[in-house]
Amino acid sequence: MNVLMVCLGNICRSPLAEGILKSKVNSTQTFVDSAGTAGYHVGNPPDPRSIKVAHDYGINISNQRCRRFTISDFDSFDLIYVMDKSNYADITRLARNKSDAEKVKLILSEINSNNEEVPDPYHDSDDGFKKVYIMIDKACTLIAARIENK
Repeated sequence: MNVLMVCLGNICRSPLAEGILKSKVNSTQTFVDSAGTAGYHVGNPPDPRSIKVAHDYGINISNQRCRRFTISDFDSFDLIYVMDKSNYADITRLARNKSDAEKVKLILSEINSNNEEVPDPYHDSDDGFKKVYIMIDKACTLIAARIENK
């Protein structure tokens, strides 16, 4: 199973989601990566605040590097989780067919069906990063359980 986490810049939310899910699945059976819909930070490490909050929970994401989502990701990944409705619109707009579009889901839809979004903590305080971590962690716990039970 290959899972891709996507946010806008691939420096805050999706690197956290990648690191969190990786910590919950068997890496020999599940590949997890992340990407951004925009190319602002390609090649850069995650935001230092994301690195710190992940570290506070025992996860090291400092070696990740930002990359931009590409159409070929539809071929490489079985599931594509996006952090918000804007990411969802950006990714599904690139879908070549129904099969591509069906791979894309809001990550918090794993917790409930209210179409909730993971807020972008970039312009927030460090506390915003912790809140985002907790939201993503809850979703990733359910995603990991679903993957492991397949």
